[in-house]
Amino acid sequence: MASPSDDVVSYVYSFLGGPSGTVAAEHPGAAVTIPYLPLTSGPKYLQVRAIDRAGRSSGQTTYDFNVQSGRASVARWKLDDAAGSRKAAAETGTAARAGIGAAFGGPAPSGTGITSTVSLDGSGHGFLTPDAPATDLRKSFAVGAWVRPAETGRTMTIASQDTDAGGPGFTLGLRAGDTGPAWSFAIGGARVSGGAPETGEWAHVLGVYDAETGKARLYVNGHETGTAVDATPAEAAGTFQIGRARGTAGYRDRWHGEVGDVQVHDRVVVPGEVTELAGRAPKRLGHWSLETATDGASPERDGGSPLRLGTGATVYQGGDDSCIPEIDPDCTYVPPALVGGGHLRLDGESGYAATDGPVVDTGDSFTLGVVVRLADSEPAHPMTVLSQAGEHTDAFKVRYEPSTHAWQLVMPERDEAGAPEKVVSETEWADGGEGSGHRLAVVYDDAADTIRLVVDGNVGGAATAGFPNGWHSIGALQVGRARAGDGWGEYLHGDVDEVQAYAGVLNTSQIIQLGGGADINP
Repeated sequence: MASPSDDVVSYVYSFLGGPSGTVAAEHPGAAVTIPYLPLTSGPKYLQVRAIDRAGRSSGQTTYDFNVQSGRASVARWKLDDAAGSRKAAAETGTAARAGIGAAFGGPAPSGTGITSTVSLDGSGHGFLTPDAPATDLRKSFAVGAWVRPAETGRTMTIASQDTDAGGPGFTLGLRAGDTGPAWSFAIGGARVSGGAPETGEWAHVLGVYDAETGKARLYVNGHETGTAVDATPAEAAGTFQIGRARGTAGYRDRWHGEVGDVQVHDRVVVPGEVTELAGRAPKRLGHWSLETATDGASPERDGGSPLRLGTGATVYQGGDDSCIPEIDPDCTYVPPALVGGGHLRLDGESGYAATDGPVVDTGDSFTLGVVVRLADSEPAHPMTVLSQAGEHTDAFKVRYEPSTHAWQLVMPERDEAGAPEKVVSETEWADGGEGSGHRLAVVYDDAADTIRLVVDGNVGGAATAGFPNGWHSIGALQVGRARAGDGWGEYLHGDVDEVQAYAGVLNTSQIIQLGGGADINP
């Protein structure tokens, strides 16, 4: 930024979408330079005003420009090669030879475009390398991959690049420590660590070095973790490695587990791109509209396991808007269903509905939605609307607790009777059989280790708690009751509609749509 006036001492600037600020000239009349990292592509503008020594402002000048999409990766190994292959094809860059401890055709993270991965056995033969550098570490770069560790008790490397002097120029991986394992990105003598790796759990891990700022950052499952550190890269021109890092006496810290879709960029990967790289699309597991029931079963929309109705459960058929007693005194008014043409009615004593088996994998991320209306204004005891049991206790239950006038999500930490429970609550007065009920959504985010209870689409005000270790349940999805010792209890007295189940985490707009009657396309 420059001005023809030799009296200008600073410039006030603003980019579309940020950043903005004031920058001082080195001396009156001097031009100034500022760094700018666009976070999105597309049309942009920069607006600038010059300020003189008297504090007077010039008119505003606007500079329009366009930002292209970020360059594609300079090296990418999808690692979806056929079982038995001894080489990993490169979408960009150089093909990587595989050690005999690398087995292709491994499992892939659901909800991604990845079809298979490579499994590394953690031995000296479990590695891949293109026998060439992937990028210049003295300049900005980013490296990331999908990984699933088979163990977390020792330090393991996802990717690294050798230096001519020995040792790695950077390492991305898992680091064991006294306080437990953490994801790690190290470059030069600097390291940023964070997150909590879990054995058998998928994660997308990405390290970024910004040569303009000198900062190294770490992202896990699309979110920045740890604290960015100042880093000075080594003169690294050695070979890129997958699954191991170079040490003073050979390679070490070998990866044990799966690795998929390794990508290297010769630029900063901005947060929006990180989110996209780590995205996992939810999968619909079931949608029960509860409009009808045939032979005691209400169908699932896509032909999956129906909800089988127990004694004390019926499907109520709502009326339409054709009967208006004020206009036609002879017609009989039939109240509408909660959503659509029908809903499930439960008597509070023995009424329930259940699938034939488990619906959601409670050891992984899942989302559930339901519409519920309580028949009583002052329920005499807790009542459960949704639950799914393990061998000894419910993996989760969504219930109304009358003593606190609140809906609760209850998730025991272990499959044991009397195990400690995480409980999140949202206060709501009981319906007393009136109104349109409440739309409840339950979200377990295994990557973020959190649980949420959303009431009536209020995602911003959702009750949230940490839940680090989900466990796999074996019981069927229950509507209207929960485990009680060796039997059942907490029967719900009221109406239930629009039960929906998804593998994965629905986004904010999708959660808001739950309970509306339409299918949500993740």
